[in-house]
Amino acid sequence: MFNEIGAFIQKYYIDAVLEDQPYNIYLTITCAVLLLVTLYLLYRWVRANNIRVDTQLILASMPFVVFGGVLRVVEDTGCIPEPWWVLFVTPPIFFVVLLYTILILVLSRTLEKHGVVTSYTKPYFWVGVVSNLVCLAFLCWWGITQTELALWVAGCILVMASVAAILFWALIRYGFGWEYVTHPLYKILIFGQLLDASATSFALDLHPMHYIEQHVLGDALIQLTGTAFVMFPLKMAVLIPAIWILEMFRKEEGMDEIWHLVLLAMITVGFAPGVRDILRMVLFI
Repeated sequence: MFNEIGAFIQKYYIDAVLEDQPYNIYLTITCAVLLLVTLYLLYRWVRANNIRVDTQLILASMPFVVFGGVLRVVEDTGCIPEPWWVLFVTPPIFFVVLLYTILILVLSRTLEKHGVVTSYTKPYFWVGVVSNLVCLAFLCWWGITQTELALWVAGCILVMASVAAILFWALIRYGFGWEYVTHPLYKILIFGQLLDASATSFALDLHPMHYIEQHVLGDALIQLTGTAFVMFPLKMAVLIPAIWILEMFRKEEGMDEIWHLVLLAMITVGFAPGVRDILRMVLFI
């Protein structure tokens, strides 16, 4: 029995991570459960440390959301040595970036308490920005010296994502009459998810290199329809009820902070993979 359990864990978890295989159903479900548990623990931690989870904090956290995708591409270059590279593949990298983010948040909060800064969100935000710039500088050097630096790829995907996001936002704002989607976090959520759809579509159908879809549902729909552009209607079909449910949840008394955390998680699972995919295609890796 124990041998069977060990073989199961080895095949569907350890090998899947170490060999960077497409997500299997077991790993997908496990990651979803871990995400929910992490959100709960994060909520308890910020409450215990008297940190208010509001729009200002989420906006200040955006550089760290992007950083997760950028750092993942640093590992894609193959420059991180054994055994440390294991920490920078999916899903371990989510927890590495989360711990780094919490560390910077604690340090920034400490600076505020000691009167060094007027608001902890300022150093917190700028450390995230600098972290991205350092990694991007390395990736630019890598592209110039080792592979390619096809910035036109990023331009195409950003245009695709922007057009799709504007059209979808206009549909739910004016077609459905949802005035609450003018909130900046809903706008970021929509753009992040459609950025992911744009990157996936471009990677599988338009990019010169051969990429694969790693997620179970996405891969099944692509195989069924024969095109990765099916990701656009998929994302929109998920976003419409998700945004409606989020807004109903937001109206419940005492749920404002949890609403912000859930939105942050949803933004992250769109933005971070989208950023990673774009940079990989820019660098042809």
